[in-house]
Amino acid sequence: MPEDTFSRLRRDGAYVLGVDLGGTKVRAAVADSSGEVLAEMTSATDGRGGRHVVDQIAVLARSLVGTAGATTGRLVATAVGTPGVPDPRSGTLALSPNVDGLGSVSLRDELTDRLGHPVVLENDVTAAAIGERRAGCARDHEDFVFVAVGTGIGMGIVSGGRVLRGAHGAAGEIGYLPLGTDPFDPVNQRRGALEEATAGENIAARYRLATGATLSTREVFDLAAQGEPAAVSVIAELARYLALALTAVIAVLDPALVVLGGGVGSRPELLDPVRAALTDLGNALVEVRTSALGNRASVLGAIELAHRAARLESDWEDNS
Repeated sequence: MPEDTFSRLRRDGAYVLGVDLGGTKVRAAVADSSGEVLAEMTSATDGRGGRHVVDQIAVLARSLVGTAGATTGRLVATAVGTPGVPDPRSGTLALSPNVDGLGSVSLRDELTDRLGHPVVLENDVTAAAIGERRAGCARDHEDFVFVAVGTGIGMGIVSGGRVLRGAHGAAGEIGYLPLGTDPFDPVNQRRGALEEATAGENIAARYRLATGATLSTREVFDLAAQGEPAAVSVIAELARYLALALTAVIAVLDPALVVLGGGVGSRPELLDPVRAALTDLGNALVEVRTSALGNRASVLGAIELAHRAARLESDWEDNS
């Protein structure tokens, strides 16, 4: 029987690459056959988008394997968590407003050409859910959702131990829920009504509107942690929007656990206000936790997916 790629991975010490492609940052990590991360790097996402982002990922791959003391020839598979909905036929992305140019460029095919091995694409929040189930706080749960809040908002769904992607791969695109801003206004339709209300940039904007002070989103959260009233109010407003969205999710999916992640969602100051708002909405019994993996959830999920690609297995959940 011919030796499969994963057997060679174990025998020859080959590696896999996991990438979390975000609207502001690209995080990538190279791992061995056991899943141990050997090197990890983060850089700002190339604002020119398209093929420039493809080039950026290829450069990161070379740098990472070099740091691990090897060459790109030792990489046997790559998985990329993407900020949108991957088209399995073309390798392009839909619903990806935070990274330009990936609707007309095949991220999968371009990376395959540059790296010389199979590349698989997955929605970044779905990848985060996979990472959280493998190594985070959802390890004992077969029914949970991972809600990432940062540059945008999205959701990964695991139901009955299986990842749910929907008929067009867009299950979990909760940024388009008609909540938070006017969904009939075309201005709010590019990113979605809920995403316009919950995107990280709006936290700083709301604080500036309330106080006249120009701070970063991180600084607003830091002030909220200190109990500064205006910052606490801004975070509470965000929590209410999230609780409204989660109430809709709970009504449809009935998850046992909600995991909050992403650059904003992982902030500990957000957890109690979300829980309080859910209680006010009659959902006090739903367990809500902050991601145990923080901003590494998606890249660790991508590593798992790359291992699956190296094993020539088509579905992550079959052997969960």
